[in-house]
Amino acid sequence: MIRSFDGKTPRIAESAFISEASYVVGDVEIGDDSNVWPGAVIRGDFAPIRIGKCVAIEDNCTVHTGHDLEIGDWVTIGHNAVVHCRKVGTGTVIGMNACILENAEIGDFCIVGAGSVVTEGMIVPDKSVVIGAPAKIKGTVGDQLAMWQEWDPDSYPRLARKYKEAGL
Repeated sequence: MIRSFDGKTPRIAESAFISEASYVVGDVEIGDDSNVWPGAVIRGDFAPIRIGKCVAIEDNCTVHTGHDLEIGDWVTIGHNAVVHCRKVGTGTVIGMNACILENAEIGDFCIVGAGSVVTEGMIVPDKSVVIGAPAKIKGTVGDQLAMWQEWDPDSYPRLARKYKEAGL
C-alpha cells in the first residue's frame, strides 16, 4: 500500500517492486530495481527517507526516523530489521532482526550481524563487521566476507521482476 501523508507522496522508480502487503507512506523516495517485501513498513512522516537503487527491504522490516535517512545502493536489509537511523551505506548488509537506532550511521560495505543492536549515535566506519547487543565493531569485511556479501547482487532485483511479471 502506497499512501500520501501531510502533502508528501512517495516517489517510486518504475522498475521498483513494492509488495501490495507492504506500507509506504509520506516523504519516501525508492530507486531503480529496489524491492520492498510483504509486511515491510517505510514511514516518511517525521522526516524524508531516500532509498537508492537495488535495495532489498525484506519481509516485516521497519524503516522510520526522526531525521533525514539515506540508504545507499545495493543494500540488503534482512527480515524483521528495524532501521531508525541517519545512514546505511552502499553495499551494506543488515542482518535479520538487527536494530539500528536513532542518529546511527552505518558506512559503506558493512555487515551488521543478525540480532545486533546498533546504539543511538554510533558511527560505523566503511567495511566494518558489527555484531552484538549492544553492537561492537568486531573487525573489517575481509575477502571471505566480501565474497558472501556479493554472492549474487542481482538476485533480489531478478526475483522482484518475476513478482512484477506475475502481477503480485
